[in-house]
Amino acid sequence: MRLKKAEAQLIQWERVCRVATVGASGWSHSVPVCHVLEGGRIYFASGDDAKKIRNLQANPRVTVTVDCYSDAWEHLKGVMVQGRAKLIDRGPRFRKVRALFYKKYPQYPSEAALDEKDSVIVEVTPTHVFSWGM
Repeated sequence: MRLKKAEAQLIQWERVCRVATVGASGWSHSVPVCHVLEGGRIYFASGDDAKKIRNLQANPRVTVTVDCYSDAWEHLKGVMVQGRAKLIDRGPRFRKVRALFYKKYPQYPSEAALDEKDSVIVEVTPTHVFSWGM
């Protein structure tokens, strides 16, 4: 599924999204993460022992929400992407996407360096996209 131009722009420019996963226990887990968009896919990174990663290992379905809140509700907008997650733990793809994170978020290298020995990059391929206010 392809993102519309306005949806892709919102995802690309916003700094934080919310990621929801469900693991083997059946309990949902939702956390804010930093993200990048490349080639119609959303990427976020995490330590390899995080709850969201364990959930995605058990169940690769994921929901990513990017939204802009305003007290003037006529200006509310957002995108919810449901998709399938692929875990990237090493190799050229890991390093390429890591470079995108380091470019978008200059604090990443010193504050939350992504290393192949203890980090995972999650690639989300959209299967359903819902947007509002666009």
